[in-house]
Amino acid sequence: MKKKLEFSEPLEEWLELAKKGARKAGVIQLENLGELEGYQLKGTANLVTRVDLECEQEIINLLKKKVPEHKILSEEAGGDSLDSEYLWVIDPLDGTTNYAHSYPKFCVSIALVKKGTPMLGVVYDPILNEMFYAIRGKGAYLNRKKIQVSKVDKLEDALLGTGFAYDRDQPLGKDLEIFNRIINYPQSIRRDGSAALNLSYVACGRFDGFWELNLSPWDIASGVLIVEEAGGKITDLSGKPMPLDRRELWASNGKIHQQLIELLKGKNQ
Repeated sequence: MKKKLEFSEPLEEWLELAKKGARKAGVIQLENLGELEGYQLKGTANLVTRVDLECEQEIINLLKKKVPEHKILSEEAGGDSLDSEYLWVIDPLDGTTNYAHSYPKFCVSIALVKKGTPMLGVVYDPILNEMFYAIRGKGAYLNRKKIQVSKVDKLEDALLGTGFAYDRDQPLGKDLEIFNRIINYPQSIRRDGSAALNLSYVACGRFDGFWELNLSPWDIASGVLIVEEAGGKITDLSGKPMPLDRRELWASNGKIHQQLIELLKGKNQ
């Protein structure tokens, strides 16, 4: 009796596909940087530029050509459920407000999610030509060099990143309450407007942690995997596991993780 052949998922091949899509979008971003004549509003102060739409279409066209059987969820176009067998989750331009003002902190984020679990992720910064990427179980990389989270083990020595929702229709009371509770404890805090890049910076040790509220799956799907594969930890702000549809996130090197959670619970005051 012949042994049944079992084929593994071609994740390496799909990773290269994601990288190709990210680089194509990056070219569009660089070609149009500083040339925008306007933008649209998705919500109060929540921008979408024609570059977002062009990048999104370039990536979607590539994926539909190469893996037409896969589902797609993208920031501008919407799409399918996180429970899909294979779902590409795309943020074609993370940091749109930065981009619209030619502030050089923006990126492309592409993840492949299987039934709610990220299997591979790519975050590409075209300004610095930095490609962060990971495959589940195979580590995290920056431009082919393996990366890992920092070794900082005290919150007082940590550099943290955070972000606030761009849509002013979202109340900022909880964001400000948390920010004010944390601000006096770490070495410093940065807010530069790109969750995907901030998560990648945690993964490579530039940041020791990053938190944010009011997130969407396309903001974090690639970044959370890259952090985890670099040895970091991902939870919500209470320390509970964080599925991609959870609206809040705390990512760290793991060593300072519980310190911030206890601070937010009032145990350090």
